[in-house]
Amino acid sequence: MKTPAITGSGVFTPSEIITNAELVAAFNAYVDLYNAENAEEIASGALPAKEYSSEEFIVKASGIEQRYVIDKKGVLDPKVMHPLLPQRDDDAPSLMAEIGVKAALQALDQAEKTASDVDLVICAASNMERAYPAVAIEIQKLLGINGFAFDMNVACSSATFGIQAAADMVRSGSIGSALVVNPEICSAHLEWRDRDCHFIFGDVATATLIACADTATGPYFEVISTRCATEFSNNIRNNNGFLRRSRPAGMADRRDMQFMQNGRKVFKEVLPMVSEHIARHMADDGVQAADLKRLWLHQANKTMNDFIGKKVLGRTPDPSEQPNILQDYANTSSAGSIIAFSKYSSDLEPGDKALICSFGAGYSVGSVLVERKG
Repeated sequence: MKTPAITGSGVFTPSEIITNAELVAAFNAYVDLYNAENAEEIASGALPAKEYSSEEFIVKASGIEQRYVIDKKGVLDPKVMHPLLPQRDDDAPSLMAEIGVKAALQALDQAEKTASDVDLVICAASNMERAYPAVAIEIQKLLGINGFAFDMNVACSSATFGIQAAADMVRSGSIGSALVVNPEICSAHLEWRDRDCHFIFGDVATATLIACADTATGPYFEVISTRCATEFSNNIRNNNGFLRRSRPAGMADRRDMQFMQNGRKVFKEVLPMVSEHIARHMADDGVQAADLKRLWLHQANKTMNDFIGKKVLGRTPDPSEQPNILQDYANTSSAGSIIAFSKYSSDLEPGDKALICSFGAGYSVGSVLVERKG
């Protein structure tokens, strides 16, 4: 059996930033337009008036202060309220593949490897740009990688599920290495007109190179073990899909065609699920809380991460033990824990153990125990 390891990682960050102040100004302008256009129905009680958002509300609810997006112009236009991403010709690279390649090249560069060293590409993300052909195969083509590729969607847990799949194949010897790429264009599936969630998501792409440890040319993280679990729930969902046009009024501007979440139920049900999952994973591998030097958690909500970190460690984690990046990036779905890992891992010492964990719709939760080597 081979020993799998994370030998490189990369993060592509879009150039455009939307601050909470910008977001609130645009949202409140939209509220004014909506309430004016529906004044009669609101006055009669047939429709509720929309409420203003605020910077204070956003930070208190999430801990988010800004987010990176591929297009801010459309999002901040009160008459549009979604990104404006031009249709590309079929012979041009797709947007997901383009940003995925940028993250993948960073991971390869950090690992001091090239496309010829890779056998597999997994594109693991919440929302694929198209049903087929697989975005992963396009990334494979753009990078010039031989072997094979496939897409994977387990919502916010896609990255850790992808790492498990890649690590298992490396361990068995069926491949030598794999790129797990997470291009997340979350701004396109967010309902920016909904006060309860309009601040949640941002765009990014991440990548990790999973390879045999004995091929590493520098420091790396041995994958000690992985653990994944799912339990069906409708509390986080997006009902869009290829059957939409076949249904009566299917193409109407319906709220359920974008990101939807029953936040209270998610908090109540996901937090114990994730905390118990991590505890069982650690116990099965004989890893004590005192052994764990760092937690790279899914970056959805600061309160959720604080709760999970305290449950796992048995105390309030120091900021260095549980680094958060969502204040800058917002929720980037499957990519969040990988951003945290990529930005806050190089300072660990050989022998230090740590854990990557992502969780979300499904419900799904994936964890990866690692140890610093070299």
